[in-house]
Amino acid sequence: MATGGRRGAGVSLRVLIVDDEPLAREKLRTLLEKELDVEIAGECRDGAAAVSAIGRLAPDLVFLDVQMPEVDGFGVLEALEPRSMPAVIFVTAYDRYALKAFEVHAIDYLLKPFDRARFHKALARARAELERDRRGHALDQRLRALLEDRALKSPYARRLVVQDAGRVFFLRVEELDWIESAGNYVQLHAGRETHLMRETMKALEARLDPDSFVRIHRAAIVNLDRVKELRSGSRGEYVVVLEGGREIVSSRGQGERLRGLLQRGR
Repeated sequence: MATGGRRGAGVSLRVLIVDDEPLAREKLRTLLEKELDVEIAGECRDGAAAVSAIGRLAPDLVFLDVQMPEVDGFGVLEALEPRSMPAVIFVTAYDRYALKAFEVHAIDYLLKPFDRARFHKALARARAELERDRRGHALDQRLRALLEDRALKSPYARRLVVQDAGRVFFLRVEELDWIESAGNYVQLHAGRETHLMRETMKALEARLDPDSFVRIHRAAIVNLDRVKELRSGSRGEYVVVLEGGREIVSSRGQGERLRGLLQRGR
């Protein structure tokens, strides 16, 4: 569930609540409703819905549950672009997640069950941090730290956020067989499933590891792990045969690149 609207008069903090437990959402909602400068922008009960809501509602602050089915709180942050990253207070029943929470630059974490005093302490830290952001200091530092962390790990996407038939879910890139251009969209082929995603081939190609994904012509990218066979064509092109039998014809130049990568085991 997610709701939203314009910031009301006197409101300085738009908050999104993300937790798969109804009672946990209710507790946070009750505490936040007592804060005169807070607007509850929405509530989500899973990570995929949270990613969509953050992009749509642009909250200042998210109370984010760590443990949720399918996509946990850390997975939510991995799916967000740094410049759309809100301030985050993690909510968890396990203190072992506290260190990791600060590694991803969360403002604070609330250990369940928390009391009103601990809640207010976390909220006060968020207000102070956001005030510094509005002055142009803390936000830049947090974005730099996030970008540096991602560069140290991997600059390439591990999961893609897909919206399909009213639902939002994550697709791991290693599940992809190949990708097909469809104008300003791409078709993601994974086994027997095909998903439409609003992104250009050029933009998506830049997000994928070039050692694993090769654009074999202007309208197709293949996952090298899914390539079963290469057949030489009559004009220097290759017929790329994927696991499952799908055949895609490469351009001449890209076919040679593909063959070279496969011959040297990438």
